Amino acid sequence: MERKNSGKKKKRIPVILAFTAVAAAVFWLRPSKEQEEIVPEYVFSYAENQAQDYPTTLGAIKFAEMVEERTEGRIRILVYAEGVKGAEGEVIRQMKFGGIDFARVSLSQLAEYIPEMNVLQMPYLYTDSEHMWRVLDGEIGVSFLSLADEYGLVGLSWYDAGARNFYTADRPVTCLEDIEGMRIRVQESEMMADMVEALGAKAVKLGYADVYSGIERGLVDGAENNWPSYESMKHHEVAKYFTVDEHTRVPEMQICSEKTWEKLSEEDRNIILECARESALYERELWKAQEDASKHTAILRGAEVIELSAEEKKRFQTAVQGVYEKYCGGQMDIIDRIIAEGGVK
Repeated sequence: MERKNSGKKKKRIPVILAFTAVAAAVFWLRPSKEQEEIVPEYVFSYAENQAQDYPTTLGAIKFAEMVEERTEGRIRILVYAEGVKGAEGEVIRQMKFGGIDFARVSLSQLAEYIPEMNVLQMPYLYTDSEHMWRVLDGEIGVSFLSLADEYGLVGLSWYDAGARNFYTADRPVTCLEDIEGMRIRVQESEMMADMVEALGAKAVKLGYADVYSGIERGLVDGAENNWPSYESMKHHEVAKYFTVDEHTRVPEMQICSEKTWEKLSEEDRNIILECARESALYERELWKAQEDASKHTAILRGAEVIELSAEEKKRFQTAVQGVYEKYCGGQMDIIDRIIAEGGVK
């Protein structure tokens, strides 16, 4: 009897030990409160129409990362690149009603809804990039960020988009006469269309994604954009002549839907503004590096660069003076202030 009972006890010990080991393993594998994934209070969307590795997209990703870190995971922002949320005009319309929370949009697109914004993108307004940043980082830039609230948006910061130039397929633009009669693709912007028409060309509005095929199929003779867009979308394959006239420096604005903004505490608003401004400085550094790299790559792949002489550029400037009168007739005081900033060093 004693031997049998002893035998049963010996059989139970491994079972008990095994159960204890499993229980211990489960206990030690269970994440602590610190290890558990934080469930965000808010998950917001961010619309971006450029590629994943484009400076503005990387700036948006940096912004999202900083916001999540500084709110300790309470606010998460998901960046949707490559235009998956729609064209910029549609994104702006959706943001008015809270359909999209954040975005980076061209001032040209925003000016379609807030015409006063046109002042900042008048053709041949800035002497160089330093001139533009003195304006945008100063009192004038702050006042224009606040204008976004007229369309149910909150202006957060300014991103760089470089200078826009003309590029053409069959023949280069070396003087004002060369562009006359050409069909030039422009954004969905009345001001940009009027500028091209003032130079004697025909403005054709096409979506950004359709520019390559539009030139290839002969729907347009050329387009206008910055070096990174020209190179990243491979437009140099169908339009090898790149004329550096820097007709516009169109800044980009990082914006938030007012519907989204109203959900946030004052503390969170301040964090978002701080992160937006820091991400803008980061994006500008990326932009300069990308611009230099894109220009180098495009030239290696066959792009031919045409530099306008100072005299010829002046003729282009004179040709578009009617655009100033149409869009900024009542704001020439601001134009004068911006021009004056060009002489500040």
